[in-house]
Amino acid sequence: MIITLTMNPSMDRTIELRDALIRGGVQRADSDTSQSAGKGINVARALDLGGVPTLAILPGDPHDPVVRGLADSGLDYLALPLGQPLRSNLTLAEADGTTTKINAPGPLLSRENQRALIDAVLSNSIGADWLVLAGSLPPGVDEDFYATLVSEVRSRLGPSAPRIAVDTSGAPLVALFDAGQDSVPDLIKPNAEELAELTSRESEAALESDAGLAALTALRLVGLGTSAVLATLGANGAVLATAAGTWHATHPPVSARSTVGAGDSALAGYLLAEVAGSAPASCLAQAVAHGSAAVALPGSTIPTPGQTTPHSVTLLALPAPLPTEGTP
Repeated sequence: MIITLTMNPSMDRTIELRDALIRGGVQRADSDTSQSAGKGINVARALDLGGVPTLAILPGDPHDPVVRGLADSGLDYLALPLGQPLRSNLTLAEADGTTTKINAPGPLLSRENQRALIDAVLSNSIGADWLVLAGSLPPGVDEDFYATLVSEVRSRLGPSAPRIAVDTSGAPLVALFDAGQDSVPDLIKPNAEELAELTSRESEAALESDAGLAALTALRLVGLGTSAVLATLGANGAVLATAAGTWHATHPPVSARSTVGAGDSALAGYLLAEVAGSAPASCLAQAVAHGSAAVALPGSTIPTPGQTTPHSVTLLALPAPLPTEGTP
């Protein structure tokens, strides 16, 4: 069982444009679709499609469009009443795969709302394989929320606590490593921009273009206590850094339709392979295969395992030494 928590879920509307986006113009669209989403929900959907039991936890009233969409999809979920509408996000997808995403801030979560979600995570995570904390934090939630939750899950559940994966950005991501060892997750999935935010040593462009540099940078975080860093590098694939080794994986180019959900699919692909007992390099290959498949699908569509081609992924072991402990 894998539990996911989405603190800031959304109804994701995707409009596919016939031509390149022209600011201030009037344009024709080829399609207009909407789907219940949010990073944790996307991960849960991919896990469910892969046959792994999962539960998506989120705030939301029973009649909210996001929650109704989850009910219609058949995904197992637990939505806690909020008394406010959830947000809607808009993605404009151009014919060449370029995507422009406009994300609303989301509803204000009270301390009571937050405590209810924490308690739901604690009660449902006992004995789970993984807990995935994913996405941005809505208004009213402190920047160290994920860090505090990681620590509380471990202290309250002890040996029954799941391993914890986190996929977020900005201050909530940095706080995971600033709050002490108990708050460092077992797995993080930054992109190049987020890896640069964490380490403050290299630029996003440098990390995305140089897999060896990205792996060495990720290893600094392994030195701070996380077991694995799955860093996605856009068209340059992804790297996986662990104490046992580092690898770079790339997939042949695909015809891009939308990058929305590609990172979520990559994380889910990694977890699908991990819970199946695959070696770290194979987990990375499945992550890249899932991410590439997502890019080739419209909107925030999540691929099934049958739509992925891990056999097409090129894997390279990187001989990067583990750095000494210290600040990122």
